[in-house]
Amino acid sequence: MMLTTRVRCVMQAFAVVLSLALPLLAASSADARIGGGISSGSRGARTFSAPPSTSTAPGTAQPFNRTMTEPGSPGIGSAAGGGFFNRPGGMLRGLAAGFLGAGLLGMLFGGGMFSGIGGMSSILGLILQIGVIVIVVRMLMSWWQRRHDGQPAYAGAAAGAAAPSSFRTGAGFGLGSASAPLEIIPSDYETFERLLGEIQDAWSKEDIARLHTLATPEMVSYVTDDLAAHKARNEVNLVSGVKLLQGDLAEAWREGDTDFASVALRYALTDKTVERATGRLVSGSEAPTEVTEVWTFLRPRGADWELSAIQQT
Repeated sequence: MMLTTRVRCVMQAFAVVLSLALPLLAASSADARIGGGISSGSRGARTFSAPPSTSTAPGTAQPFNRTMTEPGSPGIGSAAGGGFFNRPGGMLRGLAAGFLGAGLLGMLFGGGMFSGIGGMSSILGLILQIGVIVIVVRMLMSWWQRRHDGQPAYAGAAAGAAAPSSFRTGAGFGLGSASAPLEIIPSDYETFERLLGEIQDAWSKEDIARLHTLATPEMVSYVTDDLAAHKARNEVNLVSGVKLLQGDLAEAWREGDTDFASVALRYALTDKTVERATGRLVSGSEAPTEVTEVWTFLRPRGADWELSAIQQT
């Protein structure tokens, strides 16, 4: 009877923790398009600097939830160097999960980090542990954000100002800023628009081989993980009707022999997730929706542009 009561209390406490953690750790199931509605990838040495705002994306792009670039790294992240502890916030979440797990198991079996207390005192001790963990994690994440928000923006950018853009009539890319450190020409914008559609199409078809020709190994590794998660749930995400509505250049620069361009994209698409076997709708809808994201592309010297990062706005 005592064990049953403890199990019930543990489950109630765990539900409270999940309600606090899920907004930080999970994206909406409706955001099942490539990237999963979270920020993933690398922007070279500017990974931890937010791209400047633009007319298409006037807000601030979200920091990366998944990246293989380590803070202070001078170059481009690679799939071989990644891992849980190399991702911003990953270590903090791991520590929080470890302490919380220790507390839950300890209370369930009569111990805990505050050993020697039992019954109701154990429940109160667990609640205190949860409170301390939440406060500490929030403080650390706030410190982490302040640390990287303080890094300088790209050379030549006016503080707090969006790069001037000139838009075509109707839809499509603007020509970006004429004073960007790296010149992006109309054919580059055409390539970005084409890649938007091709990458979403390859994602929907679960064509990993094709994605290897369109994106960096790091981005392909995230896509592979996301597709595996869908398969484990016996689901498939179907994206169609991708159409660029508006886009402009946030910044462009060169690192060694590699060119980078971060562009804001507002596009329409139909995004739905269905059961793999029956086709029953799980999330999303047949109605088109609009999405605004910042995509970063890189181009090694003599090679083609490929997707390096997706950031939510």
